[in-house]
Amino acid sequence: QVQLVESGGGLVRSGGSLLLSCAASGFTFRDFPMAWYRQSPGKEREYVASIGLTSADAIYAGSVKGRFTASRDNANDILYLQMNNLEPGDTAKYYCHRPSGNHWGQGTQVTVSS
Repeated sequence: QVQLVESGGGLVRSGGSLLLSCAASGFTFRDFPMAWYRQSPGKEREYVASIGLTSADAIYAGSVKGRFTASRDNANDILYLQMNNLEPGDTAKYYCHRPSGNHWGQGTQVTVSS
């Protein structure tokens, strides 16, 4: 079955960087667009970025554009989210998402201190 496992979250200071990974299995990863979402306590889940079948085909939410970069390694079935210049407002649990079939990972926590 489809499995999405995120990793790479942690605690970082404002202005710092983190690289999130999402290991995909149970399907032909290279054939599916993917996305990243995030959710803070008490808030709705929020769209962060989506990526087509190649790393060149990515779009971003306005709040992260220019700071975050989504990419994918189709040879190893991994989705990435490089997050630079992090702000306290980026604190959330980050989720990997396959829109087709509405599959979600378990999330990885990112906490940015000021």
